[in-house]
Amino acid sequence: MASSLNNGVPGTGSGLIVSFGEMLIDFVPTVSGVSLAEAPGFLKAPGGAPANVAIAVSRLGGKAAFVGKLGEDEFGRMLADILEQNGVSGRGITFDQGARTALAFVTLRADGEREFMFYRNPSADMLLRPDELDLELIRSAKVFHYGSISLIVEPCRSAHLKAMEVAKDAGVLLSYDPNLRLPLWPSAEEARTQIMSIWDKAELIKVSDVELDFLTGSDKCDDEAALSLWHPNLKLLLVTLGEKGCRYYTKNFHGEVEGFHVKTVDTTGAGDSFVGALLCKIVDDQSILGDEPRLRHVLKFANACGAITTTKKGAIPALPTETEVLGLLKGA
Repeated sequence: MASSLNNGVPGTGSGLIVSFGEMLIDFVPTVSGVSLAEAPGFLKAPGGAPANVAIAVSRLGGKAAFVGKLGEDEFGRMLADILEQNGVSGRGITFDQGARTALAFVTLRADGEREFMFYRNPSADMLLRPDELDLELIRSAKVFHYGSISLIVEPCRSAHLKAMEVAKDAGVLLSYDPNLRLPLWPSAEEARTQIMSIWDKAELIKVSDVELDFLTGSDKCDDEAALSLWHPNLKLLLVTLGEKGCRYYTKNFHGEVEGFHVKTVDTTGAGDSFVGALLCKIVDDQSILGDEPRLRHVLKFANACGAITTTKKGAIPALPTETEVLGLLKGA
């Protein structure tokens, strides 16, 4: 493990972080603040939360692999190449001969927030089967990270549950970011039920303030609402608050770490950048999760990663390097 401490931030770990789920292409209007219908043109922006997390880890000097299914098409090959170019192992990728790689059209509103329209009927990522999983790769991980989009339909749901079970049995830390995308679910009720169906398996969970409201039904983003999501297997529960930073909850302590004020252009990938930063700093030393001073340093680093990611368009091009993050921390 790298031993250097910058601003109290531990070095990036060398343990493998495996990210499971969807990778797709976002088509983003060339002009901000317009509806999809009004957009004069679109730019291709590779994305998908689990893939973003894997690249975020790699960009910070960590070791990452992606597990998921892409279409055997131009876009699928392009996405596999992007992972490889960014130092993420593609050993866990399979290609579907019949289904296309998923696409999403994303509008950036004037405030940098997003609206989505998805093309997935069905897309390749939904068709990953349990027998296509590289179980050895999953067992070799120190952290197994996933979202909830892979729970929406079979056979991907069964593949997701199998991968989690194999990781858990191998003693891998389970990390969960539900990454709520309501338009993809049959109903809000189904989304809530399925997101919560695997809740008590994860040891590390990150939700946004909006997801906290959705899952608890509370309109108060407070400690009481957050702690209603606590379960005995959890080591760390995180609630991200956008530019305000994040709140953290463990068995023995809780608190808040302030965010960074930057000029936000596009919030895409900020949460994924935050998660990748956190995971690559605790992968070799999970005792950080129970040590509040060290955890606060790591969360400040993760907040800085998330903030930098909002200053450029698109998720993957905006994911920062360690040097960029330490620059922001030193200037703070």
